[in-house]
This record gives sequence, structure tokens and C-alpha cells, in this order.
Amino acid sequence: MPDRRWFVQKTNPEFIDYLSKASSVSPAFAQILINRGIKTPSEVRAFLNPSIEDMEDPAALQGVREAAEMIKAAISSGKKILIHGDYDTDGLTGTAILVSALRSMGASVDYFIPERLSHGYGFNPPGVEYAARTGTDLIITVDCGITSFEAVTLAKQAGIRTIITDHHEPKKDKTGQPLIPEADLVINPRITDPGSLISGSMVAFKLASELLGRERSIPLIDLATLGTIADIVPLIGENRVLVREGLRLINESPRTGILALREVSRLNGRDITAGRLAFTIIPRLNASGRVDKARDVISLLLAEEYEDAMARASHLDELNRKRQGIQEEIYQEALHLLNEKGYDLSIVLASEGWHEGIVGIVASRLAEEFYRPSFVFSIKEGIAKGSARSIPSFDLLSGISSCRNYLISFGGHRQAAGLRLRVEDLPVFERAINEHIGKTLTKTDLIPALTIDATVSLRDVNFSLVREIEQMEPFGCGNPSPLLGARKCEVLSARVVGNGHLKLRLGHKASAIDSIGFNMGDQLEIVEENRFIDAVFTPTINNWERGKTLQLKLHALRPSRID
Repeated sequence: MPDRRWFVQKTNPEFIDYLSKASSVSPAFAQILINRGIKTPSEVRAFLNPSIEDMEDPAALQGVREAAEMIKAAISSGKKILIHGDYDTDGLTGTAILVSALRSMGASVDYFIPERLSHGYGFNPPGVEYAARTGTDLIITVDCGITSFEAVTLAKQAGIRTIITDHHEPKKDKTGQPLIPEADLVINPRITDPGSLISGSMVAFKLASELLGRERSIPLIDLATLGTIADIVPLIGENRVLVREGLRLINESPRTGILALREVSRLNGRDITAGRLAFTIIPRLNASGRVDKARDVISLLLAEEYEDAMARASHLDELNRKRQGIQEEIYQEALHLLNEKGYDLSIVLASEGWHEGIVGIVASRLAEEFYRPSFVFSIKEGIAKGSARSIPSFDLLSGISSCRNYLISFGGHRQAAGLRLRVEDLPVFERAINEHIGKTLTKTDLIPALTIDATVSLRDVNFSLVREIEQMEPFGCGNPSPLLGARKCEVLSARVVGNGHLKLRLGHKASAIDSIGFNMGDQLEIVEENRFIDAVFTPTINNWERGKTLQLKLHALRPSRID
């Protein structure tokens, strides 16, 4: 990634002092809370002590109550119900939620998960054909369907009723009004609130809660937690409440399938955080949809026998290793192509033979490393099918929409999207997207920023501050782990340890703290040549056999300026 701009958030000192005293928290922690928009003692109490009771009534989501009534009537009449999910973790967990809920109600329920390469994304004709073939009376989609006009029409022609549950942005007419498929019912928070930021699995959980009641639906929160973290929605508001409760379940009483996934992910005995799920279990769940068939994931998530769950989890682990190998091969080819081709305000790369299920991960790595919106396409039979990933300052879906004249199809979110176009249109698309980015972003927007919550002295870093910060968990999108900055830290010792990690002991006045910079070994020369450095870090507690010690997890450093 290019060198980052350091940006320190600042607040009126008098207001920090007021909130610190009124809420009985340290000034540094008060500054962090203010940065997150938490500015009154009552807001502090609500944020630090979230409760499942804080979640909205599921019936407040338009269509949920009517859908629950339709589903209950179908169950009472002995109708056959098909849950049509999608092949990523959000769609898979949402499918598992509704299958579990309906089974507990005695429903005749089946599920269909499309195959990425043969069926394509979302609710398409193959799903309707499966439903007709198996005698389905009612299809309920999960995490898909809001743009599936053809599939809804086919289902209606086959005499099959449809309930769409989705969270993606609907298509719009020329006046900006949403275009909605003529399903029997549609549940999508973005129809009434375009700024809604809940996952597809959260929508499914709300429907399950309306069907079962709050108490009976709580055991399904762990599944919604996986989908919510996987879909990278902001962990604020009821998303935070849900994930916090879900992590408690996963740590204290995990379901059999998650227990098996913890085993193959080598997480036994370790506290499961949102970050650990994102980097261990979720990639294994996604691997099936990327390089194989994802249907078996539902059986794993709902498994009751440990041996069966372990066999399925081990298979996912093998698929994940396969995915990693393919990903690295494509990534290296992409870097070689990028070196030859170069890039402007975006990165646009295409090649025949690149695996369609992997190009999105490669696009994500390129966007992170080069800090440019990145588009990676797999070419087959004259069609370029790709995935795109963005940087925080750029609305990817809006940008792609501005180039719609060159596209066959597209869809997605602000930060991630999929698109198809003819190979001969790739050059004109690249010019158009670069032109749009040039009109939308400034040069500063294309330089990554390191946002620092507060500047502190090392003597302010103590166990009490770490425990205050821990109350902010779960960390993730929308609620990142706080970053603190300290100026003119004296380098007391420096060395590289392990696989390229930078180990420092930093001092300031009478204080000295050990620090670790993971994968920052290449910055040893900077600290060896400069006695004083500025450091950006997150304070943590390091547990060793000798006891607990404070440790700074370094995120960035630079030579201190001499005033």
C-alpha cells in the first residue's frame, strides 16, 4: 500500500473532560467514543452495555409480518417450501436460519443453492426449474432475488408463489424509483431505506424471529453473526448487538457444525472474535461456493452428529487450501500483467482461464495493495465476467452504474460488485471508469489515510485503558479497533523476530512498553537510524506464562520531527 496520511481526530478538550467525568471513563477513551458519535452519558451506557432487547421488532421491517402469515398458512396446508439461498457465507447462513426455523415448525422444507459456474449468481431460472421438479409450492429467497424479474415470472407461470428476502440495492427506473419483481411478497430494507446496512442473513433472522418469537430464535443468532461479519456490514446499532450475542454463543455453546469448523481452523482453546471468524472460519465457508458446490455447507451448519460435521468441515478445509493455491497463482499473474500494462485511477485486468470464483479475492488484494478501485475479469467465449473491489472513498456501484452502456449486467454494493461485458468493450469501460473516478475523487482521496483516535502519552496506556477498549468489541467494519498515537517515543531496543515481525521497546519519560509490529520487519532500518519515533498502535494485554503485560500492537511508525 502507498504511504499513508496520518490524520488525528481532535475534539474540544473541555468536552472530552466533561464526558470523561460524567461517564467515569478515561479521557483517552472518551475521545475514542466521541469519534464514534457517542457523545452523551446515556449513549455511552447504551453502547457499552448492548442488549438483545435493543434490537428492533422484526415486524418493523416491511413485509415481515405478512410473509410470516403466508409461511404459517403454507405449513398448515402441508405445502412444500423451498429456501433459495446464495453460495456465499451470507446467503448460506441465511438459508440455514430459515431451514432450521421452518423445520422446527414442522414444515416440509427443502433448499437450493446455485452453483457459481453453471447457474450464476442469485435467483435464476435453474432454481425455479428445481422447484417445479420437486413439487414446490412456495419459494423463499435469501440474500438474492431483488433483481430476478425473469425467475419470478417463471415461478408465477409454474404456479409457484415467491417471497423475496434480500438486502441488495434494487434496480431503478429513469426517475430513480425502485423496480421490484412481481413476487407475492418482497422483504428488502433498501426499498424503504436506501441507506440500510444489514446483511441478507440478518433479514432472514428477522423473518425467523417473527415466525418463532424472540426467545426461540436466539439460538440462530450465531448463524446470522457469521453472515453479518462475512458481508462486511457496519458493526453498529443492531448489527453490533447481534454479533456480540452471536460471538457469546459461538464461544460458550457452539453448535456442532461451528465446533467442527473451529477444530479444522485450529481455533480450539482460543477466544473467537469477529476478526478471527473473518480470517479463519468464513473463508472456509466461502471456499465451497468459489471452487466447488456450496449446498453441503447447509448440512454442516445444521449437523447434529460431530463425526458427520467433522467430515464436512475437513472437506471445506481442503477446498480452502485449493482456493488459496489458485488465488496465489492468479494474483502473481495479475501482478505480472499489471507491471506490463500499468494503471491509472483504477486497475482493470482480464485474462482467459482465471477462475471466476477467485477473481474477487484477487481484486480485493490489488485494491488494498495499490489503493485503487480494482476490476479483475475472467474471459470465456468473448465475455469478460469480473468482480470489483473499491477503496473507502469511492462508491463502486455508482461508478459502475455510470458505465452501464458498456455492460451486459452488474450488481453489488458500494465496496464490492460483479459485472459482465463483452471483451471488445473492456478498453472503453476502463476509460469510462477512470473518467468517472477522476470527476468523483480528488488526488487526496487516492492516498490512504490512517485515522488516529487520540494522541496519548505512553504513561496514559495502562490495563484500565485496555479493558475500556475491550468493551467496544466486536470490532470490524464501522467499529474498527481504536488507533492511538504517541509522539517522540524513544527506541530503547529494536529487533526482528519470527517471520518478519518488528519487536521494539519504546520509552517516554518514565514509562517503557514492549511493542510488536506484525510484518513490519522491513522498517527496522528506520528505528535503528532514528532515536525517537512517532508510533500508531492499539494497546493490548499480552498473556505469557510469567503473567500479563502491556503490549502495543504497532500499525505504523515514522521518525519524529525535531522541533
